[in-house]
Amino acid sequence: MPSITNLPALVANLSDEKRTRFERLFRLDMSEGRCVLPDTMRAWTTQHFGSTEAVEHQHILRITNLWTWEGAIYNPLRSGRPLVNHPSPIPNHQNDDLFAHPLQTTAADVFGRVRGQHCITTGNIARWEGQHAVLIFDEFDPLKFTREHMGDYFATSLAWAHKAHEQDPQARYFVWTWNGGLKGGASIPHAHAQLALARDMHYGRIEQLRRAALAYQHQFGANYFEDVLGAHQDVGLAFQSAGLPGLLYLTALRAKDTWVIGQAFDEQLADALCDTLHNLIEKTGTGAFNVGVMMPPLFPSSPHPLISEETWHGFPVIARIVDRGSPAMLSSDVGALDVFAHQVIAVDPFEVRKGLGDDGTRR
Repeated sequence: MPSITNLPALVANLSDEKRTRFERLFRLDMSEGRCVLPDTMRAWTTQHFGSTEAVEHQHILRITNLWTWEGAIYNPLRSGRPLVNHPSPIPNHQNDDLFAHPLQTTAADVFGRVRGQHCITTGNIARWEGQHAVLIFDEFDPLKFTREHMGDYFATSLAWAHKAHEQDPQARYFVWTWNGGLKGGASIPHAHAQLALARDMHYGRIEQLRRAALAYQHQFGANYFEDVLGAHQDVGLAFQSAGLPGLLYLTALRAKDTWVIGQAFDEQLADALCDTLHNLIEKTGTGAFNVGVMMPPLFPSSPHPLISEETWHGFPVIARIVDRGSPAMLSSDVGALDVFAHQVIAVDPFEVRKGLGDDGTRR
């Protein structure tokens, strides 16, 4: 099985056509980091990193997406760093659960709530959008869910979006996010997702991706997303889940950056997301995560005058998952370099790919 630091060699061995496609999407820069260990550190270094040679001669790969300008720096050696954990597991807060009885402890949207079989919507009391709801899952634990649950979460979210659009016809850009666990950024331990409909233009990262895809289409006459998927297939970082294609994204936002690519916010995408997320949890040790679903606008409307010729042709629906580190770990998984420069990724995506199986279905 290859490793991420072998990627330049993998790309060099591709056919001319495949290598050209990869290199017009991504730039690879390899560097060597060298240091000198004192004798007092050699036993400790071998214990944590396997050998002193691996530390004294490190190979670091920097990958840049030449269209979105996302970037990731890979050094799998960083996964062996000593980390400080909580002295005991994070306590269970079900005894003081604000979402246990949402009808009594949460607000409703002005158009009411939507009740699914396994979830219910609430109007967010501290909003980052005019039309913004929380989808509270009946299940407290964010690591416990089934295909039935995920399908119901999606269906209930769509029903809410239609009600929100009726309330505000200018709101049409839908985003669905889920912070799994406190380490994932959730302010309340009880499992829940966030739903929002924006006016005038899509959220910045999604608009950036749309514009990059349009520029790529204009220059090469090829669909950006199809080529990104093809490039990941060429180097062995793609998979199938519930009949949908997926990939381990090279210019990752965080560790285990996983995309599942569909054509609608529907049951098939819910099944594929469920299976993929289960494999990440059960096979790769994910204990906290972020999920975001990026998609074209749900409802038609005239574009904002500041956005000329807004087109979403060829833009799929992408369910994206990133790992946020061990919930027991005291330190954050985000540092200054991640915020201001390139993302620093300690986990080798080729190792993560092993846990997704041959077809990405739950194993």
